[in-house]
Amino acid sequence: MHAYKFDLRISESGTITLPYTLPHLNGREVKLFIVPKEDEQKPIKKASAKNFVARWAGFLKDMNNDPEEARYEYLSEKYK
Repeated sequence: MHAYKFDLRISESGTITLPYTLPHLNGREVKLFIVPKEDEQKPIKKASAKNFVARWAGFLKDMNNDPEEARYEYLSEKYK
């Protein structure tokens, strides 16, 4: 027994059209399985602790400064 797989779209009227004919199946009974494709979801990027520390290390180097001021300076330099 042969199986055929087609990636198709069901029309608005509910019609399924095969991309090419299968004459050897004309007049025969067949089984039809319909498996809807799931919407593709974007993979969630998981941040590791190492990446987080590497990205934010040294953000507040001098604790004697005001943290808000240090953050402002950091972001000002970053987005120049």
